[in-house]
Amino acid sequence: MPITQNGMELTVAISEKAADKIKYFAEKDGFKDDVGIQVAVKGGGCSGLTYDLKITDGATFTDADKVVEQHGVKVIVEKKSYIYLVGTELDFSDGLNGKGFIFQNPNATKACGCGTSFSV
Repeated sequence: MPITQNGMELTVAISEKAADKIKYFAEKDGFKDDVGIQVAVKGGGCSGLTYDLKITDGATFTDADKVVEQHGVKVIVEKKSYIYLVGTELDFSDGLNGKGFIFQNPNATKACGCGTSFSV
């Protein structure tokens, strides 16, 4: 089932925990008010594609990018990455099995053990 907000399908949804961590890292990088995270897919990794995250000013995007705001964070997805990320949820884990951002991507047909690489 697609993730929606106000009747619109979200490219990438973020959990409240992920949003809190993004805000924390953004503050450490000097971003205070308009917080954003750029999400992209790049070639590479053991499964063929890898996720790329960059914390940024929430105003840093082009008209071609898909932008949604959740929990006070703008999620900015590059146009060329959109088809790989539709319906993806970004979460954060700080458990014993590892810390970091976790992608729940319904489009991935195969993923590596570390969770940063996938194929479609």
